[in-house]
Amino acid sequence: MATTQAKAAPKKKTGFQGIQAAIWVIVFCFVAAVLVYKFVLGNPDNFQGGDPANAVKDGSLLGTIYKGGIVVPVIITLLFTVIALSIERWFALNTAFGKGKLPKFVSSIKEALNANDFAKAQKLCDDQRGTVANVVGASLRAYKEMEATSGMKKAQKIAKIQQAHEEATQLEMPTLQMNMPILATLVTLGTLTALFGTVVGMIRSFAALASGGGGDSPALSEGISEALVNTASGILTSWCAVIAYNYYSNKIDKLTYALDEVGYTIAQTYEANHTEEA
Repeated sequence: MATTQAKAAPKKKTGFQGIQAAIWVIVFCFVAAVLVYKFVLGNPDNFQGGDPANAVKDGSLLGTIYKGGIVVPVIITLLFTVIALSIERWFALNTAFGKGKLPKFVSSIKEALNANDFAKAQKLCDDQRGTVANVVGASLRAYKEMEATSGMKKAQKIAKIQQAHEEATQLEMPTLQMNMPILATLVTLGTLTALFGTVVGMIRSFAALASGGGGDSPALSEGISEALVNTASGILTSWCAVIAYNYYSNKIDKLTYALDEVGYTIAQTYEANHTEEA
């Protein structure tokens, strides 16, 4: 007759798990962007006569960016959000990877499993912590549970171990993927906002021409400056976003591969060390 054991309660996650309410990060970045636009870029020292409505002083890059218009604080918001979420992902994924080097941990776990030293494997998980250690720990608990269970075929027990591994992985994946869609959105949003700012600047330039201002009029120059500043700022934002997104996607892929590798090893170890019940 089959005996069952209560599943061990999953370990509580420790360390920084990420920011779930990313909307507050965006709000904070917007406030910071407005303050930077008004008090740093719009500093009177950057303009002739100490008036932001006047022309920019020669060589004042901050004043030139200020002249990009109302689109500038929007782009700065996007840039600050990219930076903030990149830092957030860095801490969260470092926590997920655990204390030690992931390749070394995976190698040590495989060695312990091949030697049937499950006590060592469990200790390695306790010392490592992080996502991989949590998933491996859940798989080891399922392994021990299946060893204490009778009345099931070996293939069914292996399937149960694999199921426990997959369920533990699915529980950890939201933490790994958290805020990644926002970074992916910012890649496109930065470019589109830059395009919008460019169009607004060109509209102002053509309006200056239509009013008979002449090719060297301040209004024409200001419109062209607005267009180019917004283009450059938006491209910078998208550039930062795409680098951050690809970098962290690659780290998540490495972690996912490590989970699959260890899960396969645990299942194969059970198959090699156990025979079909009579």
